[in-house]
Amino acid sequence: MLTLPPRAGLRRRLSQLLPGLCSCGVGLALMVLADLGLGPWEALHQGLSARTGVPIGTTGILVGFVVLLAWVPLRQRPGVGTLCNVVLIGLVIDAVLAVAPEPAGLVTRSACLAAGIVLVGLGSGLYIGAGLGPGPRDGLMTGLSARHGRSLRLVRTLIELSALAVGWAPGGSVGVGTLAFALCIGPLVQASLGRLTLPALTAPAE
Repeated sequence: MLTLPPRAGLRRRLSQLLPGLCSCGVGLALMVLADLGLGPWEALHQGLSARTGVPIGTTGILVGFVVLLAWVPLRQRPGVGTLCNVVLIGLVIDAVLAVAPEPAGLVTRSACLAAGIVLVGLGSGLYIGAGLGPGPRDGLMTGLSARHGRSLRLVRTLIELSALAVGWAPGGSVGVGTLAFALCIGPLVQASLGRLTLPALTAPAE
C-alpha cells in the first residue's frame, strides 16, 4: 500500500522533492557523459543497458520497480516520493543524454564528473529531506537490515558492492569516478540534509 502524507504542507514538500530528483537525474547523466566511472547502481544500469539496448535511464526505472518488489516480503511501504524517485530520475537521465553533446577532453570530462557528483549530493538532500518516502534502494537497505539484524552500514556496503559487480561484468563504467562518488557522496548528502530536511510529517488531528 502506498503511504500518502497529509495534505498540509504537501505542496511545499513536492516543491522540494521534484527539483531534488531532477538534480539527481542531471547529475547522473553528467557522470555518464564524463565516462570516468559511475556509482554502483548506475554502473549496473549501464551494464544492463549495454546488453539490452534499452536506454540507461529506462533501465534504471525497470530495475527500480524490481527492487520495489523486494520490499514486499520485507514489509516496507513506499511513499509518493518513492514512486517519483523510480520514474523521474530515469526519465531525466534519458532526456539529458538525448540532447547533451559528449564532452571533449579530460578537463571537460572531469568537470562534468565533479558537477555530476555535486548535483547528486544536493538532489539527494532535497528529496530525502522532503520526507515523502525513501528511494527503492534505501528501502531495500533498511528492510534487509531490520530483517537480518545487521548494521545499515554493512547492508548498504554489501548491496552497493553487489550492484557494482553485476554492473561491471557486462560493461558498466567503473573507474576514478566510481571512487570519487564513493568518497564524496556521503559527506555531500549529509551537508545538504542538514540544511534541507523538513519537519517530520504528522498525522492530522482526529
